[in-house]
Amino acid sequence: MAGSTVELSKFNIDAPRWDQATFVDRLKHFFNVTDPRTVVVSNANLDKAKHLVDSCRAGTVPPGTTEEQLHDAKKLYDSAFHPDSGERMNLIGRMSFQVPGGMAITGFMLQFYRTVRAVVFWQWVNQSFNALVNYTNRNAASPISAKQIGVAYFTATSAALATAVGLNLYTKKAPPLLARWVPFVAVAAANCVNIPMMRQQEIISGIIDR
Repeated sequence: MAGSTVELSKFNIDAPRWDQATFVDRLKHFFNVTDPRTVVVSNANLDKAKHLVDSCRAGTVPPGTTEEQLHDAKKLYDSAFHPDSGERMNLIGRMSFQVPGGMAITGFMLQFYRTVRAVVFWQWVNQSFNALVNYTNRNAASPISAKQIGVAYFTATSAALATAVGLNLYTKKAPPLLARWVPFVAVAAANCVNIPMMRQQEIISGIIDR
């Protein structure tokens, strides 16, 4: 591969690749972290990337390794492994899956909103997706019990369904444009419950840096 061999004494793999003092570079960093193409990378290649990152942190990398290879490995590592536990995260909960997954679900919610059954189903799918994402990206050093997860999931899903079904019935005779706002309002209301409930241990105990 093109690029000069890395000098470990001058390279910090955990430092941002781009200067975070400028908007454009922060945008590059955001797109790099959420790149949906990393979703289709095999577990074997993800493990190789993790091994290279761990080796770099330990101060040793295979001869001939370039900075570009290390940056690519760190990108894959950040996309798939939890920063606290170092464990591989489930695919659906990864930030790189947020754009394709969220767009697909949002499209279905906007398309299927005319019947109560459709509203209930897609709101349930969306809140299940949100709950999984929030749980996957939680601060692993602040453990949350199975009971807390269950209560959080039930509360957020119930809030979404109650809001969506209520508004759907209320806007039955409203103009179609107004009715299309039902999913948005329901999701906003549910997220006000979903996020703080799924991340409650971080709110109660603070974020613990290991």
